[in-house]
Amino acid sequence: MLKIKAKSFNELTTIELYNLLQLRSKVFVVEQNCVYQDIDAKDQKALHILGFKNNKIVAYTRIFKPGDYFDKASIGRVVVAENERKYGYGHLIMEYSIKAIDNFFNEKIIKISAQKYLKEFYKSHNFIQIGEEYLEDNIPHIAMVKSN
Repeated sequence: MLKIKAKSFNELTTIELYNLLQLRSKVFVVEQNCVYQDIDAKDQKALHILGFKNNKIVAYTRIFKPGDYFDKASIGRVVVAENERKYGYGHLIMEYSIKAIDNFFNEKIIKISAQKYLKEFYKSHNFIQIGEEYLEDNIPHIAMVKSN
């Protein structure tokens, strides 16, 4: 069972921060073989959505209010530990993140920069592609927007 919490940067414990950065690095840098600067000085502005299983972070996103990343509210660094993906935790953490944007920021429109291969995953959460494909850190991405 996944237990999800939202925390500001200042509310994160050092262990939580270490574990979420380790998970992001493991997936986005090592697994995807992409050298890039994950620690980007945006974490301090983000609200961190932490998915715990047995007290270990196995799923994560960070969300932003409008103006802190894009002109619209946004969700980024969507990640689930490789050995936990079969349980649908990606969908659970996205649903929580979408609701958190409404609850914390009172926003309905969300913009994301999605890895292209995950287009159908995000479409299942009512995101639609806007614009053309582009490269971000040499990985094909698309901009997507959800509005309710």
